[in-house]
Amino acid sequence: MNSKTKWHKSSHSGAKDADCVEVAEGARTLVRDTRHRDLGHLAFPADEWRAFVTALRTGDL
Repeated sequence: MNSKTKWHKSSHSGAKDADCVEVAEGARTLVRDTRHRDLGHLAFPADEWRAFVTALRTGDL
């Protein structure tokens, strides 16, 4: 991760909602807690993250 990493919250998160995660997408998808950004992030291969999000959307999880 570097200073150019572009993080974003879900469109389902409210502007004032502090209980959410942020995601940075690329070759690896990075995920972090918005309340504890200083504690680091989790990293997933992009194809695995895509499969996870697809499973959520289709109700398979």
